Amino acid sequence: MEAKQKSRNIWYVGLLSFFGGISQDIFAPILPIYLTSILGFDKTVVGIAEGIVTASANFFAIVAGYLADKFKKQKPIIFLGYFLSMIGRALLVFFTSIGAVIGLRLLDGTGKGIKEPPKDVLIAGSSEKEVRGRSFGIATMLDTLGSVIGPLILFVLLWIFQSSSYVYHEILLFSAVPLIITLLLIFKLNELPKKEILKTEIPQAKGKLPKNFYIFIAIIVIFTLGNSSDAFLILRAKNLGLTLLEIPLVIALFNLVYALASVPFGSLSDKIGRIPTLIMGWGAYALVYLGFAISGHAILIWVLYAFYGIYYAISQGVSKALLADIVNPDHRGRAFGIYGMAVGITTLPASFFAGFLWDKFGAAVPFYFGAIMSLLACAILLAFSYRFNDSKINPQRN
Repeated sequence: MEAKQKSRNIWYVGLLSFFGGISQDIFAPILPIYLTSILGFDKTVVGIAEGIVTASANFFAIVAGYLADKFKKQKPIIFLGYFLSMIGRALLVFFTSIGAVIGLRLLDGTGKGIKEPPKDVLIAGSSEKEVRGRSFGIATMLDTLGSVIGPLILFVLLWIFQSSSYVYHEILLFSAVPLIITLLLIFKLNELPKKEILKTEIPQAKGKLPKNFYIFIAIIVIFTLGNSSDAFLILRAKNLGLTLLEIPLVIALFNLVYALASVPFGSLSDKIGRIPTLIMGWGAYALVYLGFAISGHAILIWVLYAFYGIYYAISQGVSKALLADIVNPDHRGRAFGIYGMAVGITTLPASFFAGFLWDKFGAAVPFYFGAIMSLLACAILLAFSYRFNDSKINPQRN
């Protein structure tokens, strides 16, 4: 594939995520409030529903990753993923029972899971190792810019429909519109030629993933046990006094920081190594969760959400760049799928446990727990850093 086509692929994948992010962040900030205030669900149910979204997303990611590796096709899988998410979000307007809502969140999560591995395969296959962190950073930046615009659109919609008794229903329906654009953009993507996918960068036994990959997955699971759904951050912000109109604005601030910092931190991982950069990100997460635990004033939520954007900017793209470095190109779809499945399966008990801790012991406790698990994961990652294919901290592996 020519260099220009590779670069175009990265930007088009980013644009898919851009419009997907707009949709996600139009409805996600109001969804936990809709479920608790309008439908009357308790926070444990919210934790289960959101945990199921992430769990299903990452469980079905392994299926999509396997299919992407087997058939060497990414576009049809990406199309199906965005289509399922669009249906799952739009139909939330028409169903109010716990079972139906959980089923629709499962459908949305399935769509999210299906589309992610082939997108990651396209990014990894369209970039050289020396600039792979930057490539994932570009895609993450565009994704997150959509999540800046999404809350701003939500703010406008809340203002327009604030006197309507169906404000939540109108917003949920509108959130499906940007996903129609993604379905059209998918036709602009270029499939990776087979020779691009099969060329070998790292010697590995045929059909097998390296031990380093599974060590990294185990560390990710430890971190994720303390990384519950972001719905709990929204509920904590509301608990500390943020109004319904302020919530989309503070999320827009978070996503703006996230977007602006993604490319610089992705490039930083190309320079100093994936492991040191990732430890910086998880350390930032621990500080943010500690802040949410001890904060007593709504004004601090704005600062914490901004710093939370730093964590996301560091960890999201860099984790995937490290995984792509560890695994051969012909195994990447499966590797991204396993990575996603591990995160998803772990997020379900993490979100359930966070809701349980909140309901039984108070709002601060789940955030203390998240900070502790993040620091533990940092320590373990540092201890095993010599195992990874990170040439910046292990020159002999270059």
